[in-house]
Amino acid sequence: MTRGERVIAFIHKYCLVPEGKLVGKPMRLDDFQQKFILDVYDNPAGTSEGILSIARKNGKSGLIAAILLAHLAGPEARLNSQIVSGARSRDQAALVFNLAAKMVTQSPDLSKLVRIVPSGKRLIGLAKNVEYRALAADGHTAHGLSPVLAILDELGQVRGPQDDFVEAIETASGAYDDALRLIISTQAPTDADMLSVKIDDAKRSGDPKIVCHVYAAEPDCDVLDPAAHRAANPALGTFRSEVELLAAAEKAARMPSAENGFRNLYLNQRVNRFSPFISPMVWAEGGGPVDEQAFINGPIYGGLDLAETTDLCAFVLIARGADGRWHVKAWFWKPEKTVEDHAKRDRVPYDLWVKQGLIETTPGVAVDYEFVAAKIGGICNGLDIAKIGFDRYRFKTLEAQMSKLGIRLPFEPFGQGHVSMAPAMDVAEIAFLNKQVVHGGNAVMTMCASNAVVEKNAAGDRKLNKAKSTGRIDGMVALVMAMGQVALEEPKKASVYAKRGIRRV
Repeated sequence: MTRGERVIAFIHKYCLVPEGKLVGKPMRLDDFQQKFILDVYDNPAGTSEGILSIARKNGKSGLIAAILLAHLAGPEARLNSQIVSGARSRDQAALVFNLAAKMVTQSPDLSKLVRIVPSGKRLIGLAKNVEYRALAADGHTAHGLSPVLAILDELGQVRGPQDDFVEAIETASGAYDDALRLIISTQAPTDADMLSVKIDDAKRSGDPKIVCHVYAAEPDCDVLDPAAHRAANPALGTFRSEVELLAAAEKAARMPSAENGFRNLYLNQRVNRFSPFISPMVWAEGGGPVDEQAFINGPIYGGLDLAETTDLCAFVLIARGADGRWHVKAWFWKPEKTVEDHAKRDRVPYDLWVKQGLIETTPGVAVDYEFVAAKIGGICNGLDIAKIGFDRYRFKTLEAQMSKLGIRLPFEPFGQGHVSMAPAMDVAEIAFLNKQVVHGGNAVMTMCASNAVVEKNAAGDRKLNKAKSTGRIDGMVALVMAMGQVALEEPKKASVYAKRGIRRV
């Protein structure tokens, strides 16, 4: 038998279903599980990383437990080696340990070969002294370990492209030339998250040492489409409940608030589980090239969100192009000294965006308003600026710097409450839904759009809520204010009475 076939044979012979309606019966791997194992272990190039992304309730944790037992007491056991599984929380880490421990206690053969240490979430393979540990990001780290196998459970929960805990696990395997890392998870919400970056890199690079299997529904599918359900749930019809999935799909179809969660967890799509102001699909439709001539012709409307002095400042200008659509340009500033720390805090690649020129840094640990004032003055110099809406928060400081530099622009205060923001939100939403906005796919603006959460008051008026958002939304706030200025300042179309020379009374 090949290496992969030996792993499958071990699981079928010694591993029993740990819980559920088939508890105690021999585990029988589905075809998609066997294919993943064979591709990983029989890879002629040798596998350094294997990625399996599927929807929830398709046996991810059970597969992880069975594979680690094959390395602990089966054909993959290596003398005095270490195995780790990493999860975001203690509960998630304990889940894999508990499943593996149940498999051991149910099997007379494995019980003789594996010692369970519940206090430390450890398993010991007695024949070759192999040690397994379940690690959690909010508990122990992987420092000091040298695992021959590292399994990352639900990596899709990691926000942003970098994570210290995952990095520690990935770099801990340096003692082996053939160390293996397995990632088994539902997809992350956005393209900028770590799992998405890994999947996209695997597809783009074609690295033969990376095995990547992704089961996901098409982005524009209907939530009730059976084909979409099958695409993301390869275990459907065997151990994945079709009744429960269909019930969740029907709920998502009648309740818009449940749709995003269903698409992410059940259809394995890259969708935020909360509902942003502008959906990812609608936002993506505006990713075409920005018309620079529109800003030369004018008129131009703008929005300025200064945020906190230690964080992101956003300045957005919009102008109507020859195609009749609103074209968007955005500038962002951030204190130079906070970029790296905040990249880790927000799990967002601010440092990369600085290198790409999408964010400009100001000296020190706080935003230098004189620097920002000079930049805004330079940006607007020679342009036909109609109005620039601004959040009153901290504007006095910027206004003083502009006065000192002799910069005069048509700034207009823009309230951030429901009453002021509601009309601007309506105008912006209508423009996006009618495909009348082109933003060029600016990565920082895309982040702000994906984070923008709507808050309603009792009257149904809407505004963007920074407190409830999962990340920075400053660029989106500035864009909404710019669209609000359009509604306030653009000439009103003449009424039918005026066209006929009739004066209304």
